[in-house]
Parts: sequence; C-alpha cells; structure tokens
Amino acid sequence: MSYIHFDKTQLINLNYSLDREIIRTNRGGCYTSTTIIGCNTRKYHGLLVAPQPHLDEQLHVMLSTVHETVIQRGASFNLGISKYPGNYFPRGHKYLEDFDTEPIPKLTYRVGGVLLQKELILDTNRDRVMIRYTLLEAHSPTKIRINPFLAFRGYHNLCKANDRINQEATKVQNGISVQLYPEYTPLFMQISKKNEFVAKPDWYYNIEYIMERERGYEYQEDLFVPGYFEFDIKKGESVIFSAGLIEADTSTRQKAFEKELSRRIPRNNFENCLKNSAGQFVQRRDGKTHIIAGYPWFGWWGRDTFVASPGLLLTQGDTKTFLEVMDTMVEDLHGPLFPNVGSGVMRNMASMDAPLWFFWSLQQFISFTGDEKTIKNRYLGKLKGIIDGYRTGTDFGIHMMANGLIWGGEDGVALTWMDAVNSDGPVTPRIGTPVEINALWYNALCFYASLTDDQEIHSLAKQVKISFQETFWSAKKGYLADYVEGTYKDWSIRPNMIFATSLPFSPLEEEQMGAVLEVVKSKLLTNRGIRSLAPDDPAYKGYYHGNQYTRDIAYHNGTVWPWLLGHFVEGYLKLHGKSGKHFVEKIIKGFDGVMTQYGIGTVAEIYDGDPPHRPKGSTSQAWSVGELLRMMHIVSKL
Repeated sequence: MSYIHFDKTQLINLNYSLDREIIRTNRGGCYTSTTIIGCNTRKYHGLLVAPQPHLDEQLHVMLSTVHETVIQRGASFNLGISKYPGNYFPRGHKYLEDFDTEPIPKLTYRVGGVLLQKELILDTNRDRVMIRYTLLEAHSPTKIRINPFLAFRGYHNLCKANDRINQEATKVQNGISVQLYPEYTPLFMQISKKNEFVAKPDWYYNIEYIMERERGYEYQEDLFVPGYFEFDIKKGESVIFSAGLIEADTSTRQKAFEKELSRRIPRNNFENCLKNSAGQFVQRRDGKTHIIAGYPWFGWWGRDTFVASPGLLLTQGDTKTFLEVMDTMVEDLHGPLFPNVGSGVMRNMASMDAPLWFFWSLQQFISFTGDEKTIKNRYLGKLKGIIDGYRTGTDFGIHMMANGLIWGGEDGVALTWMDAVNSDGPVTPRIGTPVEINALWYNALCFYASLTDDQEIHSLAKQVKISFQETFWSAKKGYLADYVEGTYKDWSIRPNMIFATSLPFSPLEEEQMGAVLEVVKSKLLTNRGIRSLAPDDPAYKGYYHGNQYTRDIAYHNGTVWPWLLGHFVEGYLKLHGKSGKHFVEKIIKGFDGVMTQYGIGTVAEIYDGDPPHRPKGSTSQAWSVGELLRMMHIVSKL
C-alpha cells in the first residue's frame, strides 16, 4: 500500500471523500483539481484550468469534468458523479475500489466483472491533461463512453446556459475540437485510438458546488456537453483521453504519458509529498518565472513570493530558478515598492512589507550558497533604491520617522500581511508603525550595511535598534506591542512580534527574544501553526467559516497560519540550539497527518484557531509548504 491511499469504505462516504481534494499543476500555470472521487465541489475545480492570456490575467475552466460509462453486454454503468439540487447523480463513486497517489492520482473502479483503472496527469510544458484508462479485468467485450462537461469561463465565475455558444464540433485526429465562444482558444479532445464521436449537444443545468455554497457565493452552474466518445477496450489495454489547447499527435500519447510519469517525484513519504507540492507553485510563462501563492484561486503575490521562495527552491538546491524568480519580481519594482499582487497595469502596490521581505529572501540565498557576489552584482542598486524610498517617503504614507522607524498607512487600505478587507474596510488596519515592518526594516539596513560597509546606513541601523526597543518592548508585559500610532500602543498578542526573533539581524536582546518566544509558545502555538491572535482576546475568532464577511473577520483574528512556524522555529532554535531539536521535530512530524486531509499531499493555507484545527482556505499554499521544507532544512543542519 502506498503512503497516500483511500479504500472503498472511505471513498463511498461522501462526508469523508468530498472533503479531500487533489491539485496538480504544470510549469505554464495550468492546473487540474477535483475531489478524490472526481466530484467537483468548487467553481475552481476542473480537469483543465488554463490561462487565456489574450483575454485576461486569470485562469479559465475549459474542461470541468468527464463522466465515463462502462458498457458491457448491453448494460451501462456511469462512473461519474455531480451534485444537483437535492441529490448526487449519477453516483458513480459507489463503484470505486481505491484511490492512490503513487506517483499520480489513480482511481480503480469495479463494475461486475470489470476492473477499470483511471490515471490523471498534466503535460509539464503544455496546457493539456491526459487521462489513461486501463482495463485490468473483463469477462466479456467492453466499451467505454466519455462525456466531457465544458465550461469555457473564468475560474472566479460560473457558466450559465445561453444561445451564444458555438455547438459545432470540428473533427481532428481521433477526436474533436470545440470553441464555445470566438474569444476563446479551441479545446482539442482526442483519444489515443480510433473511436466514435456521437454529437449530442446538450446543457446540464444547476450543477452545484457545495464549497461555494458554504462560502456564501453563487454555487449553481450549467455545463455544456457536446456529445460523447465511445471506443472498445480489451483486457490489459490502456487508452488515453487528452484535452488540450493545441492539437496532439494521438499516435504519441502513450509515449508522452510515460514520459510525464518518469518526471514525477514519488509521493511515498511526507518529505517527498512536500517536494512535489513545492514544484507545483513554480510558473514559467512568456519568459517570466513566478511563484503562485496558492491553489486553486491565488495568483502570484509579492510578499508570498519572497517568503516562500527560499523553502520551495533553495532547500532543493534550485538556485537557478530562485534567481529567475527574483529577476522577474525586480522587473515589477516600482520606486521602492513591489506589487502586492499582479503585474504591469493590473498591479496592486499596497504592500508595506514585500520590499523588506526581498532583503530577507536574498539573505537566504547567501546563507544557502555562500554566494554574496551574485546578490551584490544583480540587486545591490535595487536594495539601495528601496532603502532610499522608505527613508524619503513613498505611496500610502510609507516613510521613515525622525527616530528611524517606518510609519505607513491610509484609510481603507491594509498594507501588512494582515490584509483582510470587508465591506467595513480593513479588518486589522494597523496604521502607524507595525512591529514586523520595523523588525524587517532593521534587518534590511543591517544586511545592506554588511554588503557595502556603508557607515551612514550602519549608524541608522543602530538608531533603529534603540528606537525599536523603546517603542515596542514592555519589560512588564514581557512582549512587543503589535503596532504603535502616536501615543497609542496595541498590546494584542499577535504573531507579528516573532520576526524580531527570527530574522538574521534582530533588534532584540537575547533575554527579550526568549520572553517573546515564550509568550508566542504559550498563547499562539498550535500543532498546525501559529494563531493570528491569542484566544483570550475579546476579538478572537476560533473558527474560520461562513460568508466572505464573517471569514474576513476571522482571517487574522485567531485563524492559524502554518507559514509562521518557520520563523517561530528559527527564533526558538537560535536560543535553544540542539536542545530545542526534539521539540521542533515533533512540530514538523505533526504535519504528517495532513497529507491525507483537505489538499492531498500538500499543506493548506490556514487552519481553525480552535481544536481540532480543521484545514481551511486554499488547499495548497506556497508559504505553508515552503516554510515546512525550510524548517526541515534548519533542523537537519543542527
């Protein structure tokens, strides 16, 4: 039995199986995602979700799902499953025997004397999904029928039946191409052997996505089925269905499938699952290399890129891709600011900390490689520009005060990583001098001074250290204020103070670091990450649920974030060294169990603040995975 495996009892239990999702991506930004039984529960699910760059910056669900039917002795058994109002239909999950992920998603169905295996893989370099059907057992002639369900819509939206679509199917080699709307790329659906396509265009109405309903969004969709493919299959034979944005040579599909299979890292243990997941966040397209912040709905974010890249790439020795990511990001540097999200004319620059995380990310490169020269040659001017911009002042009121600390903020904008905004405005606006921003600022100044021996910056760093302690530290309370605005100090116990202990250059004394970490350990630490607010705070929300408004309130008011563990662990091991190794290893090992929950083989974005800390948010998050890998690396070097 493989590391990740689900048996029939688990698969036919919809309360269990519908909570578990798979996500697979390729290097071009395309992905495939669904539940382990193939029933889509989100609008973001789809077998082929691909960019349409001529339309917009978002991804588009082209092929939502397929329903397969096994035909034997005149009897038909539909293996598909979708949610309609009041019921699931056809309920093909009852034929499932098991689900395996080694090395790719594999489902096995038993229908009478038929044992059929279904394997799913994405083409690494093309916007194409391939499904391989292998008939393992059969006692009489067997046919397979495949009904493709098409959406052709942006992944944030839903499709509704309309008379604007083009229902025509154009014949191509062993298949068809369809182009529902003229602005879209055609979708080529082909089979690796001769088959019959029967045109039977029809809409399937009110397919429901239960996760969207739970999240307070519109949740019913109409999908278009142009007809069905039908072919004979013999015992021991494998037949491949492919769906892509360019036509495939069907004679090479078997070879192409095996080639893709050989590229996969086995998901046979916890670490290899993380390594597989890490590779899925790297997107190369149009000469640019980005880190996707999370799947299925995030794009690339500046802050997340700098936080996640060391763990995702440097721990795997992939310095080349790391530098490609940094170079891509630098292209979008506007004054001293990186985009919070987006690029070019679509960018949103509201991130006070992304430029300062850039410094940290480069520090990690030097720590991993010892190569300071590359960083100086490529980025020194950019680092100086960021420091100068923060000192003189830039957008959103970001500027250096007389005491050397950084102030920033304006009404209606959330500039820190605690950036949830609802109809009332930012949930945690933190306008003023946030503690982590100034810990990052001090670290950035010290790093730059170490690269250049710039005495002016060195003197400024000394001033910042003194001001930091005077402004944020309370010896009586034994921890740091979360942010300060004028004479007001926010003493909410939040994780933002952790970074003052973990960064390569800390503005704290060792005794202060120990006190901060002890408060975090006692109030915020869980087995799934660090809470965003202490449970005894009146504003604490222990569960992340409900509609967008309710979830936004909880997002940074108690919800647990795995990525914060990386910095807690780093600060903790700075103080405790080898004596803290067992404690940290126990934290890491605790994540072994999440590999079979929520996003299979990966780590979620967030978890509930209250036990049992159920996974929530995106099913696979770059900085969650990256920081776990970095934690493992830190421990291995002790």
